[in-house]
Amino acid sequence: MAQDPEEQHDEDQIDTSHDLDMIPLFSSSNIGAEMEANAIHSMLTANGIPSVVVGATTIPSLEFQVQVPRAVAAEAEHLLEEAQAAGPEAAAEAERAGEEQ
Repeated sequence: MAQDPEEQHDEDQIDTSHDLDMIPLFSSSNIGAEMEANAIHSMLTANGIPSVVVGATTIPSLEFQVQVPRAVAAEAEHLLEEAQAAGPEAAAEAERAGEEQ
């Protein structure tokens, strides 16, 4: 039941570990930084890794970042390295494969 005190007690507990701290995976203030940050965010989301894009679109000279929880940072770095090694050709091929389904 929604008002069960035991159930409510579990929901009130807060995870105070540093595993959920957001840390930067990608940072750039280049011209294409916003597009690159959004592409990285999309790739991470597609692979089940939570992430957030931080930056001000109204002030494009400021840095854009993609941040991930500390607990999944190593996995996110590995995915980003694989994607960068595969290059744009792999991204285009994956997009075509997705369109065929």
